[in-house]
Amino acid sequence: MQLPIDQKDIDKFHLVGDKVLIKPKNPQNQTSTGLYLPPTVQQSEKIQSGYIIKIGPGYPLPSLTDEAEVWKKKKDENVQYLPLQAHEGDLAVYLQNAAFEIKFNDEIYMIVPHSAILMFIRDEGLFE
Repeated sequence: MQLPIDQKDIDKFHLVGDKVLIKPKNPQNQTSTGLYLPPTVQQSEKIQSGYIIKIGPGYPLPSLTDEAEVWKKKKDENVQYLPLQAHEGDLAVYLQNAAFEIKFNDEIYMIVPHSAILMFIRDEGLFE
C-alpha cells in the first residue's frame, strides 16, 4: 500500500488498539555458507524482525457502570486501555503472515498486531 502523504513526520501516525508500527531490519543477503539469497526467499520467511517505531494505546477496557443503558456514553467518560508490553525502540520478532506492509516516503513499515509478536529484545541503553 502506498500512502500519498507529503509529510515526512511519522509522529502524526496514531495506531489503533493493539497495533504496532515496525521498521523491518535489513534481511540477511547471505546464508552462513556464503550463498546469496534472492529477495523472494527473504520475504517468504515466516518470522521477521524489526524495530518498533510506534505503538497503539493498548486493549480497550470496558467501563464499569451500573446504568441500564450502558451504550450511552457520558461526555466526561474517558476510554481506558490496558497498555501493551511493547516499547518504542524494542527489537521485535514477529510473524510475517500477520503483518501488513505500508510504504511511506520510500521506506517500508509493517503494521503488526501485538499478538503476532513472539519476542522482544530490549536494550535500555540503546537510545541514551
